[in-house]
Amino acid sequence: MSEAVALDVPAIRREPGKFWIVPPAALLALLFFYPLALIARQAFLDDSGVANAAEIFRVLHSRFFLNALINTVTISVTATAGCLIVGLVLALILAFVPFPGSGFIARLIDTFIALPTFLVTLAFTFLYGSAGMLNTGLMEAFSLPLPPVDFLYSTWGVVLAEVTVYTPFILRPLLAAFSLVDRGQIEAASVLGARPFRIVRQVILPAAVPALIAGGSLCLLLTVNEFGIVLFIGAKGVITLPLLIYGKAIQESAYQVACIIAVVNIALSLGLFGLYRFAAGRLGV
Repeated sequence: MSEAVALDVPAIRREPGKFWIVPPAALLALLFFYPLALIARQAFLDDSGVANAAEIFRVLHSRFFLNALINTVTISVTATAGCLIVGLVLALILAFVPFPGSGFIARLIDTFIALPTFLVTLAFTFLYGSAGMLNTGLMEAFSLPLPPVDFLYSTWGVVLAEVTVYTPFILRPLLAAFSLVDRGQIEAASVLGARPFRIVRQVILPAAVPALIAGGSLCLLLTVNEFGIVLFIGAKGVITLPLLIYGKAIQESAYQVACIIAVVNIALSLGLFGLYRFAAGRLGV
């Protein structure tokens, strides 16, 4: 009797066509790379298509550009440092100081991510503005002729608003990192006589470093490109790169100057994004 030999036929895998990359690549080129190329062309070439190095040199050495660059870096670094400090303190309290409603407070803070930045600025205006609740109360209580609190319309008002908006970007990764901390190590350190500050410094903070670096890099990137808060507060003399680009393009119709500054802002943003990706990749965040 002959036996039938069953042959295993390998399943044929149908690989997706290589041409599926064309639609998203074309869409990306149309909506992103083409406008970016137009900005770069407007920045580096004049109307006749000749490189205009003199105009670029003039803009990059102008006082208005240097002041805007200094303001952008100062505000972004200060706001990022504030986000790191406030986010770390809040994360430590929410993760390691149990109290009723801590989960609700954490979710409530998360909602700031979904809010438009101008809403936070509007709330600050009602609270700390010249006719806000705080100034009105102080003027009525002490019979003051002028509002005593005027920090809102300054660099510190912009920094405070940005810290309020972007602290959740630090808080979320910190809470995730703290959830992985072995509570047994904390209890063992406490039994051995370690004080809370030492426990935080030697047990908890090492687990928070990756989240702090990745979250801080993201906050730095977001604050460098922040436009709505600076525009809505209207702080006198506080001009950042995004606000300067808006002013040159919309108010003065100086499109080449605006494009030159935009290229600098794009390069700064891409550099910070590369730093964020590098930190997140190296630290496994």
